[in-house]
Amino acid sequence: MTSPVSYSLEGRIGVIRIDNPPVNALSQAVRAGIEDAIATAQRDESGIVLLICEGRTFVAGADITEFGKPPMEPFLPDLLDTIEQSAKPVVAALHGTALGGGFELALASHYRCAVASAKVGLPEVKLGLLPGAGGTQRLPRITGVGPAIRMMTSGAPISASDALAAGIVDEIVDGELEAGAVAWCEELLAADVEPRRTSERSVDALPENELTAIRAQVAKRARGQMAPMEIVEAAAAAATASFDEGMKLEREAFMRLMGGEQSAALRHLFFAEREAAKISDIPRDTEKRGIQTVGIVGGGTMGGGIAMSFANAGFPVTLIEVNDEGLERGLGIIDKNYGITVSKGKLSEEAAAERRRRIVGSTDFADLAGVDLVIEAVFENLELKQDIFRRLDETCKPGAILATNTSYQDVDAIASVTERPADVIGLHFFSPANIMKLLEVVRGDQTAADVLATCMALAKKIGKVPVMSRVCYGFIGNRMLQYYGREAQLCVIEGGTPESVDSTMEAFGMAMGPLAVFDLAGMDVGYKAREILPDDQKGDPRAYRVADVLVEAGRLGQKTGAGMYRYDPDTRRRESDPEVLTIIEREAEALDIERRTIDEKEIRDRILFALINEGLNILDEGIAQRPGDIDVVYVYGYGFPAHRGGPMHYADVVGLPVILETIQTFKEKLSSDNWTPSPLLERLAEQGISLSEWARSR
Repeated sequence: MTSPVSYSLEGRIGVIRIDNPPVNALSQAVRAGIEDAIATAQRDESGIVLLICEGRTFVAGADITEFGKPPMEPFLPDLLDTIEQSAKPVVAALHGTALGGGFELALASHYRCAVASAKVGLPEVKLGLLPGAGGTQRLPRITGVGPAIRMMTSGAPISASDALAAGIVDEIVDGELEAGAVAWCEELLAADVEPRRTSERSVDALPENELTAIRAQVAKRARGQMAPMEIVEAAAAAATASFDEGMKLEREAFMRLMGGEQSAALRHLFFAEREAAKISDIPRDTEKRGIQTVGIVGGGTMGGGIAMSFANAGFPVTLIEVNDEGLERGLGIIDKNYGITVSKGKLSEEAAAERRRRIVGSTDFADLAGVDLVIEAVFENLELKQDIFRRLDETCKPGAILATNTSYQDVDAIASVTERPADVIGLHFFSPANIMKLLEVVRGDQTAADVLATCMALAKKIGKVPVMSRVCYGFIGNRMLQYYGREAQLCVIEGGTPESVDSTMEAFGMAMGPLAVFDLAGMDVGYKAREILPDDQKGDPRAYRVADVLVEAGRLGQKTGAGMYRYDPDTRRRESDPEVLTIIEREAEALDIERRTIDEKEIRDRILFALINEGLNILDEGIAQRPGDIDVVYVYGYGFPAHRGGPMHYADVVGLPVILETIQTFKEKLSSDNWTPSPLLERLAEQGISLSEWARSR
């Protein structure tokens, strides 16, 4: 078998070349090849060693196929020590992204050069880990403890220019990487440089008050995650301990995290996201339709956000509204959003203007005749959507994909009014659509395979994480959300408060509590959705009584300054409102509910187990392909804490028999109508099979 690493002596430069596509991952073969090449370089006539990668990137991290397997020699920390102890200077030449172990490889080298477009970073925190091959000890010795902590706890890469300013990169080369790197190596040879070992550097310790402030900042941002806090302590040790002692601390922390639930959850999510992009019954090589131009019908907040998503990815967009006033308002929202992005320094004025020019407005459906994809994004009314699809069917060219952005309407009913139901699909974006990463791709009964494959691939092009759902009310996310919200509302009227419910779920790790989310979205959204349903489809009246009363009192949430909470008009900071508690108590009495104390465990279990139970129903019905798909939906679309792995992964952590027993207890004590265990939950609990085992067996 040919090694992915080669070594050649070119003049006085020993060139180690890594060629392990697609991202030059640090597999065992790569590690062994580098080790052999370093050993060879010690014996030959080279005066300096250049480490460079073929393809589109420098080493972009570990080999994910080795995740969860026993480590194989040479171990990465040992290899990096070997590189650092080389008697001849080692230069790492960076392009693309040097991430994780790849960046640690560069840090162990004595000198670093890069092309201007290169980026470097240590993203291990996103897998619930810290850098495990010396990153927590070498990076602080170069940048200082504070900057290193910020870089490692964010996990975000930095540009070559920022790396140069931080002292991480020594030289930015112009033009082609190898030619520039070789020329720089020649300069270093002429200067007769010696190996510069990062492990031998010292770094000033942070003042205790500054370190205390950093700990507090990181703890607030981490919201219960362990890895960021471990990173702070390991990086701080780089200033107070020897390199060997620091490496020992790093290794101990790495092993604690690797064996913990949080890293297991984040690693599960890492693979679940990749699996979610695959459709089990559609070959990966299915030919896709060419999408060059996009139309959007509806210029509201959602339509404008969708238009921005495509324009940001380089697609020309035609935005349709019913009249000039609506169009002007919609384009104005887009202009405002781009302005905010520029003001925050996330986009230059020139880049924003270029993206904005890709969006053109019209009030004439005929302007959609030539687009390859059109997305309807009007408000949730089935008859209105059907009328629009009739017009699109008449207007759009053959082969154009017709998509609806509906949150819960029947995609098949929408497709049925066209002569081309195979071309119809649901593309459910999440608000704000130009920011939120989740995209539910809803597969109708007659949606063509190439349409589905095209939309799954297109989602990635516009920076979204796609998850396929079959057709049902609310699809995956919103269908489950009904049960999550039901228990939150019931906990309130039965004895809790908005504060007790939200604080419990935020302590669990949710980005926002469920009632605060309802206020953010607008209490009237659920109210309007219920209005069109017959009473037998509205669910337990106790679960929406308080919400309906608040809406009818004009308390719609943040947009009116009051909902479940009262909001500061300037900061939108939420505050408890005694008036809401009065309403809750009054409505409980009207419904003959005897309020009682509900503790945090009951609140948490009721809300989460209702969510999980409906997720199991969705799996049993084939609405979602895999448990991991549901986890991706909830982490990326609903603020479920990533370090919990998503609701279905969390179900396995708790144990399905425990969840079943708890649901059966709720069925007896609370309401038999609300607590019917999923048949899949009953089967798996009886068989002693976890959800992950069930998924692997299918």
